[in-house]
Amino acid sequence: MTLMNSSEPIIDANLAVALDALLAEQSVTRAAARLRTSPAAMSRTLARLRRILQDPLLVRAGQAMVPTPRAQALRDEAAAVVRRLEALLTPGADVDPATLRGTFTLQTADLVGAALAPGLLRRARQEAPGVSLRFRAEELEAGPALRDGRIDLEIGSIDHVDPETRVEELVTLRMAAAVRPGHPLTEGTLTPARLAAAEHVAVSRRGRFTGPLDTALAERNLHRRVVAVLPGHLAAMTLAARSDVVCLIPTAPPGAGPSPLTDPAGALGLRLLDIPLPLPPLTIGMAWHPRHAADGAHRWLRDAVRRTLGAPAIT
Repeated sequence: MTLMNSSEPIIDANLAVALDALLAEQSVTRAAARLRTSPAAMSRTLARLRRILQDPLLVRAGQAMVPTPRAQALRDEAAAVVRRLEALLTPGADVDPATLRGTFTLQTADLVGAALAPGLLRRARQEAPGVSLRFRAEELEAGPALRDGRIDLEIGSIDHVDPETRVEELVTLRMAAAVRPGHPLTEGTLTPARLAAAEHVAVSRRGRFTGPLDTALAERNLHRRVVAVLPGHLAAMTLAARSDVVCLIPTAPPGAGPSPLTDPAGALGLRLLDIPLPLPPLTIGMAWHPRHAADGAHRWLRDAVRRTLGAPAIT
């Protein structure tokens, strides 16, 4: 890095560091020790600074050296320049979340947003009270939106493979059948045939009636009846809580801790039933543009999302 000066067009930024050390220490020997260089090299640097600034800077006073009036005037400014250089040239420096100000925009499915928002907002209040959170529905094509800066983080089932997008898997979940209390399926053993015979509500932003459950049922010559297709899980779970339809929702696998994604189902009083069929797991991840990879504020956001969803921390 270089700095510009009218008398000498290109100046090594190390000169600013040397000037700060010389003015702070008021000794060539101590300044050299501070910067881990030799006294001879520091003497040559002082001579160069004297030529550039047209001022002796440090002059002999008995056994010591004292700053000139120009040097005294430059001392605070030199120290400030060095602090700015250190901040500028420290990649990925950690930030104090308490000092953050601004808004993060996250794009999520409704269920992920409902599960994430309370815990993430609580962490923001505790750790970064100057931060606001904006949740957007899955209305934008995530790749271009991340690239253009319209969203900071996408969280959910990441199905796009843009080459520049960074993707991190957070949690792996399984699907369960959610029904109202007293639903006929809560009595007795749940078999594939009984599950297929029930009425279902499907969740699809694209309006699709079929999914992995239909594939698993078809392998047993079974077919279910989907009576409604809704674009989000929250609406589907509300319908299941008020009728006899079955809604599939993601939940934690056996042996894992509870997932916040089941909290809305619990709030609606839904019963979760194990599906007696092998279904593919659902992976929830987050995606971001690489320009944010080393940004301290964005790193705090990603870590807060991990902790909220119970994902392992990145070390």
